[in-house]
Amino acid sequence: MACSAATATALFSSNPSAFPAKSNAPTASAPSSRNLALPKSFVGLRKSFQPSALRSISSSRGARSRRSFAVRASSELPLVGNVAPDFEAEAVFDQEFIKVKLSEYIGKKYVILFFYPLDFTFVCPTEITAFSDRYEEFKELNTEVLGVSVDSVFSHLAWVQTDRKSGGLGDLQYPLVSDVTKSISKSYGVLIPDQGIALRGLFIIDKEGVIQHSTINNLGIGRSVDETKRTLQALQYVQENPDEVCPAGWKPGEKSMKPDPKGSKEYFSAIA
Repeated sequence: MACSAATATALFSSNPSAFPAKSNAPTASAPSSRNLALPKSFVGLRKSFQPSALRSISSSRGARSRRSFAVRASSELPLVGNVAPDFEAEAVFDQEFIKVKLSEYIGKKYVILFFYPLDFTFVCPTEITAFSDRYEEFKELNTEVLGVSVDSVFSHLAWVQTDRKSGGLGDLQYPLVSDVTKSISKSYGVLIPDQGIALRGLFIIDKEGVIQHSTINNLGIGRSVDETKRTLQALQYVQENPDEVCPAGWKPGEKSMKPDPKGSKEYFSAIA
């Protein structure tokens, strides 16, 4: 499920606070929670982890019942459209301990911020190395990538120093942040309180420090680098062309759409 890493505290602060940006988005008066189904045959966690919310779900048809794992993640209002919670924390990069502060990217770069459950697990290294192997593609899009887990920087470092053939990460092209206090995961609504680990949350933050996209997977489901890049490119396109929007599956070079009754007909007639 997760991946190993040393305390990536250098980049993010243990007491996250909102960016000093311009956002009139509403704030939640009280936190709520949501249930997220976990596959029965889930193998994303270390064997020592046993989800506490195991329950039986009976089929409405009464034919048979199935057992399903569920996790309970606390969350407030959706973060998309709001200023990203700032943080400063330790991180591991180039086999050294560094400090990372999210707000330092404001006005300079887009940020792909993704959370994963734990170091030295199973799905996590496939995601982390996939983003590292294609880091140059994001760099060309003026975008930084930051990985975050609740592990210490010492765990991150040990994992980076482990060969990929042995389930390690090897050298990475971007920092792994340590959220050992769990404050960053909590501020982004991905923390599973009773397990103390994060769901697979991914956030695209623009140069103004505003979250423009988020996706959250349960523990056993890996994410797509291709789709993350495509979404980032669509975001950058609409920000550069504010009178246009991107239809489903849009990729650079494809036809966009005018967001009005008349202008949209040009797009629909072109694809009919």
